[in-house]
Amino acid sequence: MSEKIDRPDREWRQLLTEEQFRVTRSAGTEAPFSGIYHNHNAPGTYHCVCCDEALFSSEDKFDAGCGWPSFSAQIEHGVVTHHADYSHGMDRTEVRCHRCDAHLGHIFDDGPAPTGLRYCINSIALDFNEDN
Repeated sequence: MSEKIDRPDREWRQLLTEEQFRVTRSAGTEAPFSGIYHNHNAPGTYHCVCCDEALFSSEDKFDAGCGWPSFSAQIEHGVVTHHADYSHGMDRTEVRCHRCDAHLGHIFDDGPAPTGLRYCINSIALDFNEDN
């Protein structure tokens, strides 16, 4: 895992699109079934759009039918952090990039074996590097 990154919002605004900033820095959510990676099946690695940290492998991606890219595991334990989220009248667990604290999405316990986890991640919070 890489060294932590801490930037002020004004720097993030220069590096990200308005929508990337809204989702990753302000804990927003993209509309379901709208993201470029929701129905994406190429082999490779999904990285944080803010800091390029490798977060998820295509090997752990599955179609949960929820409208967002879903993964059953992190690429390496600890690359994402979990935080209580009681916003919008719900009791959920938010997922953030450990390196830059970007909001990625949420984790649920209704995923496939062997982990039973579903990392429900906003496409706009990710970049993809295809395997060569």
